Amino acid sequence: GKKVLMRVDFNVPYKNGVITDDNRIVEALKSINYVLEQGATLILSSHFGRPKDGPDPAYSLKPVSDHLATLVSVPVHFSEEAIGDKAKAVIAAAKSGEIVVLENVRFYKGETKNDEGLSKQFAELADVFINDAFGSSHRAHSSVAGVTEFLKPALAGFLLEKEIKYLEETVNSPARPFVAVLGGANVSDKIGVIENLIDKVDSIIIGGGMTYTFYKAKGLPIGK
Repeated sequence: GKKVLMRVDFNVPYKNGVITDDNRIVEALKSINYVLEQGATLILSSHFGRPKDGPDPAYSLKPVSDHLATLVSVPVHFSEEAIGDKAKAVIAAAKSGEIVVLENVRFYKGETKNDEGLSKQFAELADVFINDAFGSSHRAHSSVAGVTEFLKPALAGFLLEKEIKYLEETVNSPARPFVAVLGGANVSDKIGVIENLIDKVDSIIIGGGMTYTFYKAKGLPIGK
């Protein structure tokens, strides 16, 4: 009978109107189905892409919501807002055991700044918070970190638990040689991870856009 706000990582690859890999959605199903089986109303929040200046139809989570509806056996409602009266109305209309997918949390500029006011608005939507977005858990954003200050209990989902257990076992008692492979565009997000791993691994392989930062630091040309 409770309302559960679950932060998931539905930032899936999307091209020409098609989700090209739904693995992140499928991986969240264990936590999603568990919450539904307990008779809660499940509210899902996620980011999707990198919208620059507020709402942008190209980054709407509606196609992801539609795809989720094909993977579960309960109604999936979509809210065109992630906060406020419109979101609350969609949530109120949903029954226990049903899902509400909120619009892209990055449509709100306060999200990436961990804005306290936005965090409170997320917290107002539910009775319980679950983080199952391992891929976003290093970010101090309103829908990930800020909301936990105002919505208790704040819990870990099964996917987050699995990743933490795997990391603990792998990092604390690894098979050798132990190689870390890191990718991504923003090296600023990864510096802390790299510093933490340096003393534990035999090698680190850097891929993705952040390779350019290392090239630049070594005095190598990186073009424009």
